[in-house]
Amino acid sequence: MSKVERQTVDLSAFPDMVVIYLGMRVNAWTGLKTLIGLGPQIKGSVDAKPDGLLLHENFIMSLFPVHVGMRQYWRDFDALESWARSAPHRDWWQAFLRSSGGTGFWHEAYFMRGGMEAVYDDMPAPLGFGQFAPNLLARGPMFSARNRAKLAGERRPPVVEEATFYPADGA
Repeated sequence: MSKVERQTVDLSAFPDMVVIYLGMRVNAWTGLKTLIGLGPQIKGSVDAKPDGLLLHENFIMSLFPVHVGMRQYWRDFDALESWARSAPHRDWWQAFLRSSGGTGFWHEAYFMRGGMEAVYDDMPAPLGFGQFAPNLLARGPMFSARNRAKLAGERRPPVVEEATFYPADGA
């Protein structure tokens, strides 16, 4: 019997790294079209090597219901946030917030310097943090990832204004 070859990594060159898990779940048959349409677009955006993206990996969470995901490693939150607020991600996000296209979306982010944050949109049941932590509406200070993570830095305008997404009349 041979000994297990254990290895580890030196992450000292990445003091501000962010690891983000993202997922999309098909909630209706129309969601398959949405999911399949996004695949090549996401591949193209990753192939463009956005500044700060260290690694992108795809995975399957389940086949029924179809639920796929990605894990990304970013140099720091500023790089991730800048990419998320630029095309093509900004355009995907604005379109999703107008209509989920029969899908649900979520992300969970973990910060090297400490802290975590998450959002779950049109998910039919809690997952991840939502299975053990109180679920809150993503409104007010909880509308923004930077605010949810309690990160310092410039507060940039949201990709979609909260008031546009949630009119004052509650509709």
